[in-house]
Formats: sequence, structure tokens, C-alpha cells
Amino acid sequence: MTPTLLMVDDDLELGMLMQEFFATQGVVLELCHDGESGLAKVAERRFDLVLLDVMMPRLDGFAVLERLRKKSQVPVLMLTARLESSSRIRGLEGGADDYLPKPFEPMELLARVRAILRRSGLQSGSMEQFGLRVEPGTRTVTADGNRLELTSVEFEILEVLWAGAGRVVSRDELAQRLYQRDATAFDRAIDVHVSHIRKKLEGLSAKILTVRGVGYQLSAPLYEG
Repeated sequence: MTPTLLMVDDDLELGMLMQEFFATQGVVLELCHDGESGLAKVAERRFDLVLLDVMMPRLDGFAVLERLRKKSQVPVLMLTARLESSSRIRGLEGGADDYLPKPFEPMELLARVRAILRRSGLQSGSMEQFGLRVEPGTRTVTADGNRLELTSVEFEILEVLWAGAGRVVSRDELAQRLYQRDATAFDRAIDVHVSHIRKKLEGLSAKILTVRGVGYQLSAPLYEG
């Protein structure tokens, strides 16, 4: 099944751009441009997640979220240009699952969406990219239909890269996940583990690229320089 999202935002241009972007990621994004039509849409059919803008005329995102939570527990990611923490806290306390300030990078939005979908238990569609299917519950990875034999550390690294697919994951981020500390200049353990994962991915769709001085990026051959 393909994940289906609803974006409720009065910015028509942004909505069209995000609709095209998510289509390239195998995700269906439907659009509504005001709060009332968004509520009506959710009442009509099931969505896996709602992207909800805060600053809308007539019925703002907070009011939409309040009404929505009276009838539905669909995951909600709020979008807003308002930066104050009180606004963010208000959304989270109102039942939002996450909060992303505008302007944002499409890949960051995608990463947030995937994280929410994993937490909500969606196990199809969003769980496969670049030929990789990651199952956190069983800690298994299949690549192009073949199960990979990974050590525990290798799984942890690949899961982080997979969750952030398309963006560069820093060595510090990986070190925090593995060792609960930042990476050091002389710590080559992560590089060795990545090298082992690369060998296991040889001949498959997914590739791990090195971004010199920064970290690693999970990608596909199309993006390999």
C-alpha cells in the first residue's frame, strides 16, 4: 500500500510543489486549502498523516487540530512560519505528533513524515526506498528482495541512514546513536562498519555515499557522483 497524506495549507504553490515532490518518493499527497475543507476531507476517508499549516484564514491550524482530535487520532505534523516556542508547545499539547517551522527542506519534511509513519505502525509503502525494506520490529533488512545479514551495529547504522535517506547524516549523529557521544577525529569505528555495509550492498540498488568532512548519505546509483 502507498502512504496517503493530506496537506491542509492555504499556500497553493507550496502545496503543488510538495505534491510533486512526494510523488517522486512513492507517497500520495492530497491538498486542501482551508481548515474546513480539510476537516471534511478527513471525515470522508482515511489518511495516514495530515500536514497542517497553522497560519490560515478563518480557521487556523490550532482550531482545526482541536476539532480533528475530537473525532480522529490520525497523525498530524504541523507546519508554520511562527518560531516562538509557545506556538510549538501549543500544537504539541493539542495533539500534534511533530512540528516543522517554515521554510523547510523537502527532504527534512519527508524524514519527519517517515518517522511519524513508523511510530504509528505503518509497515508498508513508507518502509521501502532505494530497494531497501527495513523492519525495526524484527531488526531485519531486505535489499532488492534479498535479506541482508547484518551485525547489530550495522543494522543501527543502516537504519539511521535509511530513515534520513536523501540527506547527509553526520558522523556525530551516528556516534550519538551508537555510543551516546559525538564522534572524535581519531574514531574510525563508524567508517569501518560503513565499509562492511557497503560490501554487503554491492550490486544492489542502495548505495552509501561519503560526503567528505561531513558524513554519509544513503542514495541510489542515479545520485552517485
